[in-house]
Amino acid sequence: MGEAELARLRHDLRRDPLVLTAPTAEAKRVVLALRVEPQVEVSLAPVRFPPADRAHRLEELVRRHALRDRFRDVVVVVDPATVILLLRALAPDQLPASGPVAVVGLPRGDRPVDVRRAVVVGLVLGLVAAAANPVVLVGLAVSLGLVLLLVPPWRHLGRELLLAAAISTAVALALVSSSGRFPGGW
Repeated sequence: MGEAELARLRHDLRRDPLVLTAPTAEAKRVVLALRVEPQVEVSLAPVRFPPADRAHRLEELVRRHALRDRFRDVVVVVDPATVILLLRALAPDQLPASGPVAVVGLPRGDRPVDVRRAVVVGLVLGLVAAAANPVVLVGLAVSLGLVLLLVPPWRHLGRELLLAAAISTAVALALVSSSGRFPGGW
């Protein structure tokens, strides 16, 4: 694997990928070039005479790791014959790449919204907005949330911020309306 392929792969990977490697010198060289901590799997080692169900065993191994943390990239560093077996099992409609790097794009969902954090931020923002200028503060939160929606790695934070802005609007309205009826209360 050349430096250009490694640089492209390093650029395409998200933060903190899970790297499964075969216990070979070539795999070690690739992992060192990627600057990641590998998880060595003996079952990924090249074999001369593979059993008939090797592709299914490899697929199960990779999928098990991919499902454990659905939001991390999974990189498998193996020999070309094992890559072909994995491609046939994981993505049968994809042809092996002509170069040494094969990228398989399995669909991943977006990160979920942390509702508890959004509620806490919304309550705090609502209290601050009721004491200050609610329109400006909530408008700023909504604007920042909409901008974060456009950045795929931070999309979940944008959704959280929009939820927090909605909660803060309700809190600020409740506080402002209650203080209008009872002027000496708040």
